[in-house]
Amino acid sequence: MVAGIQPLPDDVVSLMVAGEVIDSLAAAVRELVENAIDAGATRITIALWPERGGLQVTDNGTGMTLADLQQAALPHRTSKIRSGADLWQITSLGFRGEALHSLAQLAELRLCSRPQDNPEASTGWGVTYDAQGHPQQVETIAIAPGTIAQVDNLFGHWPSRRQSLPTIAQQLRAVQLTIQHLALCHPHITWQVSQHNRPWFSLYPGSSARVIIPQVLRGVAEHDLRELTRAIPLPRMSETVNYPASADASLSLVLGLPDRCHRRRPDWVKVAVNGRLIHSPELEQALLSGFGRTLPRDRYPVCFLHLQLPPTAVDWHRHPAKTEIYLRYLEHWQAEVQAAIEQIFQLETQDTGEVTGGLYSDRMQQVLKSAEAEGVYGSFATVKFNIHPSDPPLISLRAMAQVHQTYILAEHPSGLWLVEQHIAHERVLYEELCDRWQLVPLEPPVILAGLTVAQREQLERLGITVEPFGETLWAIRQAPAVLASREDCPAALVELSLAGDVQAAQVATACRSAIRNGTPLTLSEMQALLDQWQQTRQPHTCPHGRPIYLALEESTLARFFRRHWVIGKSHGLQ
Repeated sequence: MVAGIQPLPDDVVSLMVAGEVIDSLAAAVRELVENAIDAGATRITIALWPERGGLQVTDNGTGMTLADLQQAALPHRTSKIRSGADLWQITSLGFRGEALHSLAQLAELRLCSRPQDNPEASTGWGVTYDAQGHPQQVETIAIAPGTIAQVDNLFGHWPSRRQSLPTIAQQLRAVQLTIQHLALCHPHITWQVSQHNRPWFSLYPGSSARVIIPQVLRGVAEHDLRELTRAIPLPRMSETVNYPASADASLSLVLGLPDRCHRRRPDWVKVAVNGRLIHSPELEQALLSGFGRTLPRDRYPVCFLHLQLPPTAVDWHRHPAKTEIYLRYLEHWQAEVQAAIEQIFQLETQDTGEVTGGLYSDRMQQVLKSAEAEGVYGSFATVKFNIHPSDPPLISLRAMAQVHQTYILAEHPSGLWLVEQHIAHERVLYEELCDRWQLVPLEPPVILAGLTVAQREQLERLGITVEPFGETLWAIRQAPAVLASREDCPAALVELSLAGDVQAAQVATACRSAIRNGTPLTLSEMQALLDQWQQTRQPHTCPHGRPIYLALEESTLARFFRRHWVIGKSHGLQ
């Protein structure tokens, strides 16, 4: 970032999308807060008085000199770019130099600032601006290093715009969402927000968005989320364009385990690029596709994707609000996103030894508390455990027993897991069918009666040959390999004819072909199933979105059996 605020040349101004979008209280907050983030702030305090169109943003960033303050609100003044070439190397949130000028036109604007790099100066300056952004009043004030931006009477001289504003409650909700989105992209910042001089909400900082999401999304805990941060390869550029020597790219992905948290609307499929939340249907669809057949019907995931890309890969000049961008090499980034989702869903053991699967510790603790309160040790035996490791095993899982010929009880290093054998096998078969959807000929063909036109068309879309065999009879000459030798193959084909698409047909085939509950298994068969299941890409839920396994930590067992008690006390010696 270039130090010092200077006017942009006319030829640079002509290249930019004109007009800063300040059409609401939330937009004004966004512009001021983004300036604070660009200034390196780690603590931002926001005060709101929405009825009078007032707000104040205080930060502990680098601050501004008096010379910078005197021209900060003039049009196209910025410290972030200098030439037209800089427009294709954007590394800051703001760069057009219009936000403060727009605020000076729309409201009463005052900036107070003191530079961080001058510890000997014990005072800063306060500057009030007129509607053209010229300094109207300059005074010396006592202030901590950083900047205070004060806006009052927003849209006061624009009655038509002020009358078109949403209700106060809607404006405050928009402000809250704006701050939450920025907090997700910049989790290292502490946020304190008040309205009418009373605390409203605050967000404490963390190392990643995984710490922020539980603070802004009710009902989600940090252990419901998984996180992956990794470097990703750069796509090959054209011969005429090269990356800078220091260019790199990385991906940070936080997602809710599909067996733990999901939403009724796709309102928490969020994408950010280089510190700003954006609207990217292509990347959002890549995220949704990565959750394919892991969630219950009509449910959507909780996920936040943040891409850090070279400036040359991003064109911010699509829309003045910068929420829509042109993203170069889009297919490359989509592929990296889907690979990251697949990686993050794997069952792995962290350095701490904790298994990072979809653990139901909270639910299990409720069961144990209930048993503990009733004093009935036998109630523990009603809890069912089932689990599946992979080949080669990702984690050490050992099949121990079968419970009610339905659940596999498995031991892992930090406790016990119960795996429901039918839906675990269903997940294995479904992914095999997705990878190898193989049709085999039927000899003799299966004869079905009463198929509708829609059913026949559906079978043909699946690649299955359907031929007339009589007035209301139809000969089916192919079937999925896993169904061809089954006695219930005709019923399965009818079920496939009613499926909506190939994926739905694969789900139906996997469900019908999987081991049924009530089927006895030997220890070696249980272990083989666990190994195959652990190898799947989406081991947390079946294709219908049901959780596959339940985990009970050894620490929870210790609490239930009160092994933390002192020996003397537990023996009645004290």
